[in-house]
Amino acid sequence: MMKEIKDLTEQQVDILINQGTERPFTGKFLNENRVGVYRCARCHQELFHSDTKFDAGCGWPSFYQAVSETALRYLDDYSLGRHRTEIRCGNCSSHLGHVFNDGPPPTGLRFCLNSVALNFKWAETGEEIDG
Repeated sequence: MMKEIKDLTEQQVDILINQGTERPFTGKFLNENRVGVYRCARCHQELFHSDTKFDAGCGWPSFYQAVSETALRYLDDYSLGRHRTEIRCGNCSSHLGHVFNDGPPPTGLRFCLNSVALNFKWAETGEEIDG
């Protein structure tokens, strides 16, 4: 079930809809280490498994691999005067963050996410936590 814009917080609208970015080192999931699945905060599409999360030291939750090839959409982003690759939810097209080519093996990728763009489903209890 996808959340309507009216059901999103102001910060979720800024990030998911208006391609904003949360301040580094402030996101709820930066230091989350429980086993589970990270999903889109808007439509709950599965995006990343917790075993692909790593500490990139950049201030945002980072992952080296998405759950599937269709989980994400990739768009060219020149908004800061240089080329970056924006990542969006493959289901609802909400803005999630960016992907960079400086991650660890086996992919060499660093998917850099806004916590606010995520929902975490804890494997042990099934509890869902919004970022």
